[in-house]
Amino acid sequence: MRGSNVLHLGVKELWSLARDPMMLVLIAFAFTVSIYTASTAMPETLNKAPIAIVDEDRSPLSARIVGAFYPPYFLPPKLITQAEMDARMDAGLDTFALTIPPEFQSDVLDGRQPAIQLNVDATRVSQAFSGSGYVQAIVSQEVQAFALRFRADTALPVELAGRVRFNPQLNKSWFMAVMKLIDQITLLAIVLTGTALIRERERGTIEHLLVMPVTPFEIMTSKVWAMGLVVLAATAFSLSVVVQGALAVPIQGSVLLFLAGAAVHLFATTSLGIFMGTFARSMPQFGLLLMLVVLPLQMLSGGQTPRESMPDAVQYLMLAAPNTHFVMLAQGIMYRGAGLAVVWPQFLALALIGAVFFSVALARFRNTIGTMA
Repeated sequence: MRGSNVLHLGVKELWSLARDPMMLVLIAFAFTVSIYTASTAMPETLNKAPIAIVDEDRSPLSARIVGAFYPPYFLPPKLITQAEMDARMDAGLDTFALTIPPEFQSDVLDGRQPAIQLNVDATRVSQAFSGSGYVQAIVSQEVQAFALRFRADTALPVELAGRVRFNPQLNKSWFMAVMKLIDQITLLAIVLTGTALIRERERGTIEHLLVMPVTPFEIMTSKVWAMGLVVLAATAFSLSVVVQGALAVPIQGSVLLFLAGAAVHLFATTSLGIFMGTFARSMPQFGLLLMLVVLPLQMLSGGQTPRESMPDAVQYLMLAAPNTHFVMLAQGIMYRGAGLAVVWPQFLALALIGAVFFSVALARFRNTIGTMA
């Protein structure tokens, strides 16, 4: 291998990418707007859920229940009539509609255990699932406090002293920002290298490379380092400006160590992009293949749900995926401040997986070049 050929071919890839405005827009969007919106606009917990209340009792107890719903879990309740309830839920204006029946306060004081009707819009799955429990807990707490004339402070037999580590405020944006960044690194690494190869085929420039004194190894290596460098630079920018700047996520460990891990991860994922590009004959085919590969990688890597909650077969299978080890590496460094002495197994696993992916992709790339020749 001649280093000058790899360098010049890599520079050619960078110039080719610079002339593709759509890819530049994709890179900019993926590492800025996409990460910011995923961290702030998609809450995992109940947040500002719209609720309406039909108060047919008009008693101090019902007023107390109405006043118990407030942000951030719920929006201020809308007091509506029974006739308006179904129409508002059909229109999607309310996620919850609570009906307090007549004589509710009298029945509570007389010990009759009256029922309150809660209507839930189940099409809003995340809010409906968690919000029903919130509504039940709030109503029960207010009724109990009213019946006892004071808020009971139950003495538990055991005191649980909680210590929340790594994210004391339980701020989900701190978690989502880093996980979304990891997803974008994987996605863009595969997309850029795969489209670089397909672009050569569609434009006919691959034939020009075949008559030049360069080897398939040099061609593939140039694409890997050039596209990997672009993603790594975008990662460093996003980590500094979006994650630490706009989202104010505290980074506990070494940013340089994380970028080093990202570079090793990019070695594997860019090789995977080349491998996928040898099978796809056009951009639409590559897009379909991308969905079949990237979605399972992101969903089963442990970034969205813990690996321990997955079936054993899936856990063992995903050990062959670079995302699994990169998620563990990133969480250890960014959240827990882990050093190289802790995350070196993940570095080693990524290097081995990258070597295997590169070798397999190179063999496939050589066969593809030979077929075209």
